[in-house]
Amino acid sequence: MNKKVRDYRDGDNVEGYFLVKDAQEKLGKNNTRYMDLVLSDDTGDINGKIWSCREGMQSEFEKSCVVKVRGTVKSWNSQLQINIEKIRRANEGDGVSISSFIASAPESAADMYNMVLTYIDRIRNLQIKQLVGEIIKQKETRLKYFPAAKTNHHAVRSGLLYHITTMLKMADKVMEVYDLDSDLLYAGVILHDIEKTSELDSNEFGITADYTEEGKLLGHIIMGIKLVERVGAQLRTDPDILYMIQHMIYCHHYEPEYGSPLKPMFKEAEMLHYLDVIDARMYDFTQAENSITTGNFSEKIWSLHSRQVYKPTLK
Repeated sequence: MNKKVRDYRDGDNVEGYFLVKDAQEKLGKNNTRYMDLVLSDDTGDINGKIWSCREGMQSEFEKSCVVKVRGTVKSWNSQLQINIEKIRRANEGDGVSISSFIASAPESAADMYNMVLTYIDRIRNLQIKQLVGEIIKQKETRLKYFPAAKTNHHAVRSGLLYHITTMLKMADKVMEVYDLDSDLLYAGVILHDIEKTSELDSNEFGITADYTEEGKLLGHIIMGIKLVERVGAQLRTDPDILYMIQHMIYCHHYEPEYGSPLKPMFKEAEMLHYLDVIDARMYDFTQAENSITTGNFSEKIWSLHSRQVYKPTLK
């Protein structure tokens, strides 16, 4: 059986099926045309290169089609890629389906969504509960399949819900140690990335090839602030409550270069940022660990500031 993407090593021969998540024709040195693809199975993504291709070849491999590939894994700039020698679209006789290539969160979308509802039910302030509940109700369908990112952390089907529920569990733990307002912290966790459902252009498989126009121009932080303003106006929510929740969304990236011009100005907003960072980094560390055996280092992980991850041999 062909190896999974997460098990590939430099020099491996590859022959198997992949989902095409992206396909672009590009020009290299001396104006030579090549194909740049993002190939995927249920364990992760890998870049694929067809170094000699004809004009218009991109149209044969649109996003979300399944292809059969033969090639060799090579390391380039500390990242693995497949140098593709042969490629064709899968057909009915191959007996493969798109769903078997989709990387998904480890818990069911229905269970995670119901967990979010239980946390909303625990919010004591009626106006905050109504605001968060209405927004989640409006986003239910997309929440159940949307990833949390185009690439990097939680970029899988239902990844956004997984990110939210993991952070909610962490929020409970930190509140055992620190005196924090649970209503604000739960609301911030649930809503901080909620407009990724509008920022990203994702299909029902959780595959995101690009950002929406509004997502590119505004980003999920500003879009989230607008959503809270709009729903809050409909519900006649106290403006002071809206400001607090909007501030948490506004500041959760912490740095101007990541979209947050202000630092958090109250404890719950500060804690939201660190819960977000912890969950994102632990996810990326885990994904990197899954790609290697004990006692070895991963390739450089861009989202972890180009660090190589080591998998300890301790038991």
